[in-house]
Amino acid sequence: MPNILTINAGSSSIRFALYEAAAAPVRVLDGKIERLGSAAQGVDSLVQRLETQPGFAKPDAVGHRVVHGMLHTAPERVTAELLGELRRITPYDPEHLPREIEIIEALQQRYSSVPHVACFDTVFHRSMPRVATLLPIPRRYMAQGVQRYGFHGLSYTFLMRELARIGDPAATQGRVILAHLGNGASLAAVQSGRCVDTSMGFTPAAGLVMGTRSGDLDPGLMSYLALTEPMDAAQFQAMVNHESGLLGVSESSADVRDLLDHEVNDSRAREALALFCYQAKKWIGSFAAVLGGVDTLVFAGGIGENAAPLRRRICDGLQFLGIQIDESLNQRNAPRISSATAAAAVRVIHTDEESVIAELTAGLLGMNDKGA
Repeated sequence: MPNILTINAGSSSIRFALYEAAAAPVRVLDGKIERLGSAAQGVDSLVQRLETQPGFAKPDAVGHRVVHGMLHTAPERVTAELLGELRRITPYDPEHLPREIEIIEALQQRYSSVPHVACFDTVFHRSMPRVATLLPIPRRYMAQGVQRYGFHGLSYTFLMRELARIGDPAATQGRVILAHLGNGASLAAVQSGRCVDTSMGFTPAAGLVMGTRSGDLDPGLMSYLALTEPMDAAQFQAMVNHESGLLGVSESSADVRDLLDHEVNDSRAREALALFCYQAKKWIGSFAAVLGGVDTLVFAGGIGENAAPLRRRICDGLQFLGIQIDESLNQRNAPRISSATAAAAVRVIHTDEESVIAELTAGLLGMNDKGA
């Protein structure tokens, strides 16, 4: 049976998984390489881990998560032309694209005889209405591709498929708010199975406050810092992506677990968590306005799946939207944590981007039929 290797590369880590390309891909093994040096070193570590696994066979295809896909509407085979386009748009996402391109090229060298497929995080959001993609800046920048795109699309694709699998009618006919809350965090509004808005925008640094990313900021802040620090564009980019968010406000940690441990005695940790929950609540409220209500709210990601106190704080006060959680279920990270009488379902779903990469890769290459 054909094997698909999936690669989910971050700025300092690679999550990988190997799948048998059955009608529904079956995960054979997985793992994570952390604290990457160069991309080549990371790939060497990855290949060593893979090829020492019992029963490992060289993959028949490699699927890669690519965070920014601009206007691409489907996964694509990796070609020299596609890599050239991704290089041209690295200013759109300098935090992810350069490393992703390096890893793709390194794995192409290692597995040169098999097809490589790029699966774009932005595709899920291509259904957004035009008004949700516009940025209120001079129109001439639109021709350069400056607009709102949205990210975490592979995660959202999985969550919507999982909602359909468990029989939640909102997956196809209702109003769903998806909250992918982790070190990177965003929300998406989905109407009758189609994304209509999302919190991240032109880059993954926009929207909700995150682990080390600022989320939305007053655009006047950059000119203020340029005049008073002084701070140039590169320094500003580093600050909003690596020194801000929960880390910047708490001055101690980007990890919610650390902040929860210290919030009783540390006002900065307490304020960082309060800001995160306050902003998440506002995004849920704004998306409920876009959707005309909410039928299902989904929590996913490292925080969304595991941080029961933050789920409770985010949902507190949203009873007017029909959102009310059962705290005993919430503490157990149950699949459904809403109270029996609540009008809206509140669910906790473990997201799985790698399975979506495998499925998209198999579908593009026609491997589903071969493995069935």
